[in-house]
Amino acid sequence: MPTISMFFGIIIRMYYSPGEHPPAHFHAYYGEFKATVDIATCEILQGDLPGRQTKLVLAWAELHKEELMADWSLMGRGEEPFKIQPLQ
Repeated sequence: MPTISMFFGIIIRMYYSPGEHPPAHFHAYYGEFKATVDIATCEILQGDLPGRQTKLVLAWAELHKEELMADWSLMGRGEEPFKIQPLQ
């Protein structure tokens, strides 16, 4: 699962397998916590993160929604996703 961004101890990864993973989403990891985030709605679909990290990930997703969707499309074609600027 390619890492597309890292910030404040949070790792953002994306994986795509045709027909297996709708809707478009990414995975956020923080220590032993992990969450799956819907790109279109910027909502957690599954799992959880601590409160502060949840806010950081969702804010980052809102800022980079277009880039995340572009990466999702690339991965759907079997291509490597681009790295996305971390939250600063």
